[in-house]
Formats: sequence, structure tokens, C-alpha cells
Amino acid sequence: MSTTGSTKTPETANDNKWIGKRTIRPDGADKVTGRAAYAADTTMPGMIWGKVLRSPHPHARIKSIDTSKAEAYPGVKAVMTAKDIVNFPIDKSVMLGIQDMRWMCRNVMAREKALFAGHPVAAVAATTEKIAAEACKLIEVEYEVLPFVIDVEEAMKPDAPILHDFIKYKDKPSNIAGTLEHKLGDVGEGFAKADVVIERSFRTQPVHQGYIEPHACLVSVSDGKATIWSSSQGQFMVRAMCAYLTGLPQNDIRAIPAEIGGGFGGKTIIYLEPLALILAKKSGRPVKMTMTRGEVFHASGPTSGSYSTVKLGATKDGKLVAAQGTFCLQAGALPGSPIRGAAGCAFAPYDIPNVHSFGYDVVSNRSKVAAYRAPGAPIGAYGVECVMDEMAEALKMDPLEFRLKNAAKQGTKAAHGPVYPRIGFVETIEEAKKHAHYTTPLPKAKNGKLYGRGVASGFWFNAGGESSAQVNVNEDGTVVVITGHPDIGGSRASTANITAEILGIDYKKVSVLIGDTSVIGFSNLTGGSRVTYASAMVVTQSTEKVITQLRERAAKIWKIDPDAVVWENGEARPAGDNAGKFEPLSLGQIAAQASATGGPIGAGQQLNTTGAEGGFATHVCDVEVDPDLGIVRVLRYTAFQDVGRAIHPSYVEGQIQGGAAQGIGWALSEEYIYNKDGKLDNPSFLDYRMPVSSDLPMLDSVILEIPNPKHPQGVRGVGEVPLVPPLAAISNAVYNALGRRFYSLPMSPPKILATMDMAAD
Repeated sequence: MSTTGSTKTPETANDNKWIGKRTIRPDGADKVTGRAAYAADTTMPGMIWGKVLRSPHPHARIKSIDTSKAEAYPGVKAVMTAKDIVNFPIDKSVMLGIQDMRWMCRNVMAREKALFAGHPVAAVAATTEKIAAEACKLIEVEYEVLPFVIDVEEAMKPDAPILHDFIKYKDKPSNIAGTLEHKLGDVGEGFAKADVVIERSFRTQPVHQGYIEPHACLVSVSDGKATIWSSSQGQFMVRAMCAYLTGLPQNDIRAIPAEIGGGFGGKTIIYLEPLALILAKKSGRPVKMTMTRGEVFHASGPTSGSYSTVKLGATKDGKLVAAQGTFCLQAGALPGSPIRGAAGCAFAPYDIPNVHSFGYDVVSNRSKVAAYRAPGAPIGAYGVECVMDEMAEALKMDPLEFRLKNAAKQGTKAAHGPVYPRIGFVETIEEAKKHAHYTTPLPKAKNGKLYGRGVASGFWFNAGGESSAQVNVNEDGTVVVITGHPDIGGSRASTANITAEILGIDYKKVSVLIGDTSVIGFSNLTGGSRVTYASAMVVTQSTEKVITQLRERAAKIWKIDPDAVVWENGEARPAGDNAGKFEPLSLGQIAAQASATGGPIGAGQQLNTTGAEGGFATHVCDVEVDPDLGIVRVLRYTAFQDVGRAIHPSYVEGQIQGGAAQGIGWALSEEYIYNKDGKLDNPSFLDYRMPVSSDLPMLDSVILEIPNPKHPQGVRGVGEVPLVPPLAAISNAVYNALGRRFYSLPMSPPKILATMDMAAD
């Protein structure tokens, strides 16, 4: 896979020394040489191993569990079941972020019922992995096997097997666990004004985040205090959830983030950590647990499968007047599907006066879903952007011109609530329209292959939230910055660029560390495209405090008022009447005299950041379709995205390219396949068809920088938006090639061939 990128940058940003530069990534050498330490690399003296016993049934009442034989097995040090996990009553919600502890306590260990094949029912810690696995087989579980339901549409039917007696919809037992609604204007009046109305239904299958590193952790308990090393997207989340689920106070838990081998939202919740903590507490030994790839697929969260209906109405001059969407998303076995992203983001790119968007959260006998990069938004955009394409064709308009005519801009009222400030959606369409990818003709057929081009746009909210940072100046004038967010998308490199820029020093003099829960103040998860936005704010404010201290120290040395000192280009300089009287003092010179001028130099900042604005993108995709084999190949892909400000362009391009690559897999090959017994049939990378480099085309990214005025560096958030348009862009390209639309993903060879055969008949 080869990649290229270009950046459209305002002239005001060109004078930066480090912000916007492709500085060397601080973790690069360790990762390519294998020195980087991941959770599974962690060991301790006396460590033992934990393994999980999982339900073989997709739905079964647990009548009894007998662990006596496992406990007596040589080498076994501890055994646990749901009775060791704090039970949160069903009738009382206990929220931690977006997670409800009622569901988490039943997800990490089955309580009343096993709700999916792979649901944990017990765990064993033993001196070796093999012994722990053998002991799991000795645990006797008496099940009452119950009817199950896998598909979201089937789960919504009145006669579907009910997973939870306590869930009711319209006062009747139901698998519909919740709803979400957005309204703007009057859709009835809007559709009455429309000259063209198109309504279509769409289906998607669950797909996994596909992170390369499986879940892993090591937990040690000493004197009642626990230390957790794990692979996660938030050490503070790990601490809080483990405290809730085990009953330990948070000050007795230290969570240390390891390097993370991918997450994409799938590591924003926990699976192994509370089990290992309980086993460690029971055994008095450190406990290590790792998931196999099969366990990752069976028991960690994919994103939702879905059934959606989208209806658009437009006047004959191409103006959208009404939009309606119903988005039914699988939550898996316990409530919590990302209907907010589907219902909220679906119509967000467009200025439509009348909108009704409705989401259903539906439980079924699958593993509980977890976030996946702009959770829910790709599903919503898939239906809307395909109907947008069909509408443009019906109106005989260029698909990008149709989007441009209806594009949201500053002052547009969105159905999900806000009135948009300055945004860059229009610019993404305009850049796409004039780009060589879109203007270069594409052949319709060649050597028996058919060719097509498709476009789509997308939106994600972006987020701020709680963040903490500490900036310390060392005695030699170098700088250490500590933040509280696991680095997934390059936050250490961006933080170094920002700190060096503000201080006016070389970025190589800035070292960035990710602090554990005992080192740095509370910081929310790495997710939602929030980290560069939020951490840049607290790092900026911390660095500005340090500069104030540096000016004060220089003033002490010169014996002048601090207000008569300015900080420029990495130096303290006397100003006003004192200008020219003293030689400038560098950061290193001031640091060398720190003990004589007041002691250590450093400052921190904690903040609940606000002001994150939504991100927009437009994608263009070319495909080649082999009508004999049903194979779709993406030949060329270009993403145009407003990123606010690219602090480190290489990382920004990587985020955009990564989202496009994942979207290609979602559109063409990835899906969870269940057999007639309700069990996952493809729980490995051999059978779950993620695209590899040979499946991917050149992925071009065009970075547009329309700075966010609410952020000191203009950051808008990048990582979620790139996965929103690809599903529809590829689907529209396949239609352009074949002249036949597909309303179900993935567009795998069997589906392509079946549709071709139906058309031939």
C-alpha cells in the first residue's frame, strides 16, 4: 500500500517552526526494533496465569456452577465466578462515562444467564496457562438452554426470544432496550414540498475493530493495593471500572498503561482486568491474562450490525427539503449500541430544514458491542450517502455538485442540536471537485472488467473532556511533559511539537511521557477524536505557566520587574527601558540557576475542555469489478478532510489512510458469520477477511486546514471522520460500475454474483 498526501494550509500558519512539521515520532524506533513493551510483555516474579471458562451456548440460564474439582486440581491457586464481582441491581443505573455498570458487571462475567457463545462464566488462576486451561474444563456448569436470536430485525419482532425480562418497550417485554430521536422542522410538510422522494433500506453486519494486539493484563495485589498493567485506551477508565466491579477504593488501585497495539474504540472498556485482580487478590500472586485471537472475536466488542431505512425529499432544482431515517443497531447481549452516532451524524453534513432521525438500541445474543471509530456514524452515513447518490442521479446532477448545493455551513442548524460555527465541509467538496482524481476520466470497461467511481461525505461530532498535563524543566534545559492519555494516534509527537513551538526550543529537547493513575491527574479516554484537541489545551496552558516562571527567574537574575521580561525564541529578553542592558538568557541558562532562583521549574493544568467542533470529510473512490468472479478491487482512493490544524501532518495522513483502509474492509469483505447454533463461524484472521496491503490501493489524503477558533492551535479532531464516508463511497462506485445498487454490506463476491445472476434472469 502506497500513500501520498497534501496539505492546504492558511498563510497564517506558515511561520510555525514545529507545529505542522513532520518531526520524528518518539515511539518509532522502539516499535520497529521490538523494544516497545506491550501488556503481554509484562512479567513479575511469582506470576501465575489466568484463563476464562466461556459459555458454549448463545443463550442459557445458569442453574449452578461447581468449581470444586478445579480448585482441587494441582497447580490451581484461585477460582472465581460472578459471585466475586460486585452485583449492580438492574433497577438502578450506575454510569461511568457512557458505560452502565449494571451491564459491565454482567459482561465481564455471566450472572443470571449466559447471553452469547463465549460469555465468561468462571476464571481460574494456576501456575501455568496449560494447567489453568485444564482446570477450566473441570468446572461443572448446569445450563438451561434457551432460544436465541442473532439478527437485529429478528430480535425486534414481537415473538422473538427475550434476552432480559426487565427490558420493556411500549409496556411489553422486548429486545428494544432504548431509543433516541432528533427532530428539526416538520418532515410531513417537507416531503409535501418535494418533487422527488427516494426511500431505501440498508443492512450492515457486525465488524471487528481488528486491532493487532489482543487484550492482555498483569495484576499484582500487595497489602491490599492493586497495580494493573494492561492494554487499554484509558488507564483511569481501567482504575474506575475495576474499583466499581471489585469493591476496592480507587486509591488502592494503580493502573499503568502499556504501549497499545491498536484499539480503535475496542479497548475503551475492560474484559480481563477485574478478573485478574480478583484472582490475584485470592491467590496472593500476580496474575497474567491474555486473550487468544479466537477469544477476541468471540467475546470482545465488534461494532453493531444494523438495519436502517433512509428517506430523502428534494425539489427539482436540487434542494433537499426533508429527511427521515430509522436506524436499528445491535447492542449485542447488553444495552448500549451507538445509536447516538447513527441518528446524530447521518444527516449532519447537510442543510435540511425538516429532519426526523430515530435510533433503536436492540439486544441480541452476540457479544456486547464496543466503540469503533466514530461509533454508529459510518452506519448512518452509509444509508444517507447512498440515497444522496441516487437522488443526484434522479435529478441529473453531478453527485458532488448536489452535495455542495445542500452542504452545511456556518449558521446551519443541525438536527442533533447545534448551530454550526465556522466549518470546512464546503471546502472538502470543492477540493474534491477540482482534484485530478475526480476530473480524470475513468473507462467503463476494459479487458472484461468494469469500472466505476463513487463519492460520499461524512461527519463526526469530535469531543473535548477532562485532561491533565504537567510540564517540567530539567536542570539542563530539556523538558519533560506528562499527559494522561494512552498514545494511539501520535499524541506524544503532537505534544512535543506544541510544547517546543510555545517554548521556542528544538522539539528534540522535549520528552513526552504517558503518566499512570498515580502520576498525573485524571484524564479521560483516548477516543472520540478528543486527545490532540484536549491535551493540546492543557499542555499549552501548562507551558504558558512555565514561561511565566522563566520570566520571573530571569527577572530575579537581572534584578528587574518580571513585567519587564519577555520570552521570545526560547530566550528571556529584557524589554522596555532595560532592553540591551542584559544578555538574553536561554532556557538552559535559566534552568542551570533554578536552585538559586526559587527551585524546580514546572507547572500543571487540569481542565474539562470544551469547544471541540465537528469534523467533515468527502471521499472519492474508483473500483474495478470482475463480473465473472464477483471481486471488487479499489483502485484509487482520495480523502479530503478539514482537520482544523495538522499539528503533525504525517500522523494526520496516517489517521485518514487508516480509516479509509478499515472502511474498505467493512464495505467489501468483513463480517461476523454465525451458524445455525448461534456460534461465530469465523473467529480468526484466516476466516474473518480483513484487507491486507495487497488488497489496498494508493490512499491519498488531502488535508484542509480551517482552524477551529475555539482552540489555541486551531485543532478540530481527525481520527473518527475517515471511517464515516468509505462504506457509501465504495457502494456508490460499485453501482457506477455495474448499474446495480447494493443495499447490504459487505459487497462480497457471492453477493455481487447473486445480484448479477438476478439481473440476468
